[in-house]
Amino acid sequence: MKQFINAKQDMVTEAIDGTIAASGGTLTRLDGYPHIRVVLRADWDKSKVALVSGGGSGHEPAHAGFVGEGMLTAAVCGDVFASPSVDAVLAAILAVTGPAGCLLIVKNYTGDRLNFGLAAERARAFGHKVSVVIVDDDIALPDLPQARGLAGTLFVHKIAGAMAASGANLDACTIAAKRVIASTRSIGLSLDTCSVPGSLKEDRIPPGMAELGLGIHGEAGVEQVASAGAVDAIAKVTDKLSVDMPRTPHVVLINNLGGASCLEMAILTDSLLSSDFGQYIRLVVGPSAMMTALDMHGFSISLCELADGDEKFLKEASNVLAWPGCRSVSSPAVLPLPDGLTPIRAPASAHEPTKAFLTNCCTVLIAAEGDLNLLDAKSGDGDTGSTLAGASRALITAMDTLPLADHTQLYRAIGLELSQTMGGSSGVLLAIFFAAAGDASSSGQTMRDALIAGLDRMRQIGGANPGDRTMVDALLPALQALNDGLPAAAMAARKGAEYTATLTSAKAGRASYINADQLEGHIDPGAEAVARLFEHLAK
Repeated sequence: MKQFINAKQDMVTEAIDGTIAASGGTLTRLDGYPHIRVVLRADWDKSKVALVSGGGSGHEPAHAGFVGEGMLTAAVCGDVFASPSVDAVLAAILAVTGPAGCLLIVKNYTGDRLNFGLAAERARAFGHKVSVVIVDDDIALPDLPQARGLAGTLFVHKIAGAMAASGANLDACTIAAKRVIASTRSIGLSLDTCSVPGSLKEDRIPPGMAELGLGIHGEAGVEQVASAGAVDAIAKVTDKLSVDMPRTPHVVLINNLGGASCLEMAILTDSLLSSDFGQYIRLVVGPSAMMTALDMHGFSISLCELADGDEKFLKEASNVLAWPGCRSVSSPAVLPLPDGLTPIRAPASAHEPTKAFLTNCCTVLIAAEGDLNLLDAKSGDGDTGSTLAGASRALITAMDTLPLADHTQLYRAIGLELSQTMGGSSGVLLAIFFAAAGDASSSGQTMRDALIAGLDRMRQIGGANPGDRTMVDALLPALQALNDGLPAAAMAARKGAEYTATLTSAKAGRASYINADQLEGHIDPGAEAVARLFEHLAK
């Protein structure tokens, strides 16, 4: 089992109970499990217009996560990706509706329209004032007569909810909801489908591809497109959103479909707001998981044209669990580094052979990125290749600012560059290595002896020694053999790297947390990087 669930039939009720238990007393529910699953405000007194929404589960935190003061009054929860029953919707309406009436906010799916619609008719027969709006913000299929309801629904929850909280009547809330729906457009893109509990996963998206315009229930998208990073993904989405879009201020909602990391979502946000499309965005909601499709590795963008008063309603505080807030988009004022941290660099000097040598070394490490990451994934966190490649790219970019004609200053400059551009402990250790090599070189030591002095300092501070299963196992013998030429150094480095595959315990680095079975037979990625570098230089 690759999901943290118990019995499939209890998933929704257990999720509701967990949400309510962690709400701090703001949420409660109706009786009637398992057929009636309605989450509602614990403080509701029926004095104002009630807002009810819901649908199938699997979109958490929607819809129960948006129940609270300033948004929904109640949420009706169906089975995973299945509409709740008419009785469940009716129970919610009857539980929360007072003289001011009730607004039903329904996403445009057949089951939801039918069940919410019939429940509304039955509630009216009881004498209640009930209004219904249908959200159809999906623009993936522009010619579809019945567009789907996606995360743009949350704009309706927030604006109509804020209006209801301020005392607006049912007609005013309904008119505003319909206006927001007409002004909202959404589309999603995903690298993978979702895993529905109890069902086989449909692996229809090949590696290297993404699906554009897919639904929040795992429905196939409009087309499969090449996946080429965050900027490209945002461009594909905004190309669709910008068709016939008014060139006026908008609010954007950046929604995690469930499986994208927070890091990815922040990168997507930066790509969106820094794009040409970003000039039309005044307010931003997210990035956050708001209306998900279980664990789908994707995102959706919802855009709504701002009308007078919308900004106030969007920014008003809401006492709900899942609304991340709405904020203005602004450019930060970048502050200078504190005194003492601005680097003092040696004057740049040109030396083409040295530049070619360093560029060649960096190119080797960049080319090895994927292989080193795979090795590191067996004994660490899978980023050694990316860390070395990133530092190499930064060094190539900074090449013309380095004192290439003065090797003593060059060692120190490389150390300084790595301390700023190379993450993790590797960056610190290599910065120490090159700084100490620069000190040794300034005292007249040869290049080999200076590098060995740098390694000694790195070992002293970092605590790694031969046999500890680190890059030291390849680097030390290579430097010791350097007087016999690069081929001898390359052979020594390769022998040291292969030796690390026989070591079943590590005494330094992340591999020290890994058990013997996972280490045996796998070369340490840092040692492999050293071996590849010397082997390339020996050719």
